[in-house]
Amino acid sequence: MLAGPYGHPFHPILVTVPIGAWVASLVFDIGSHVVEDPEFLARGALWLIALGVLGALAAATVGFLDFLAIPAGTPAFRTGLLHLSLNLAVTVAFALDFVWRRAEGAHGAVPIGPLLLSAAALATLSVSGYLGGKLAYRYGVRVADEATQATGFHR
Repeated sequence: MLAGPYGHPFHPILVTVPIGAWVASLVFDIGSHVVEDPEFLARGALWLIALGVLGALAAATVGFLDFLAIPAGTPAFRTGLLHLSLNLAVTVAFALDFVWRRAEGAHGAVPIGPLLLSAAALATLSVSGYLGGKLAYRYGVRVADEATQATGFHR
C-alpha cells in the first residue's frame, strides 16, 4: 500500500516534484545571466535543487517498491533497473550541484560549471523519464490489467 493502490501508483505523482523543481532551477540559472540583479535567481535555483532532491528521494522510495514487483530477468526488469540507475545518478548529480553552489555562495549569476551540471543532469533525466514511460505505457507496470481496463470501454 505504501507504493499506492494497484492501478494508482504514487511514483508517477511524486516524480512531478523533482522534475518541476529541477527544470525551474535551470530556467532560474539561465535567467541569472540575463537580469541585472541575478542573486535572487541564483538563490532560488539553489533551493529548487534542494526541493528536487528531497522530492526525488520520496519518488525513489515508492518507485523502488514498484520495481520490486517486476519479475527479474524480464525486459521490464532490465528497463526498470536502467531507469532506477539513471535516476539515482541524476539525484546524486543534483545533490553535488547543491553542495557546489552552497560552497560558492549566491553572489551574482550562477557559474557556468553548476549550470552545465544541471543541464547534463536534466538531459539524463529526460532519458530516464522516457524509460519510465515505457515501463508504464508499454509494459503496464503497476497499472490496471487488460481485463480491468476493458471495463472503461464498455457502454
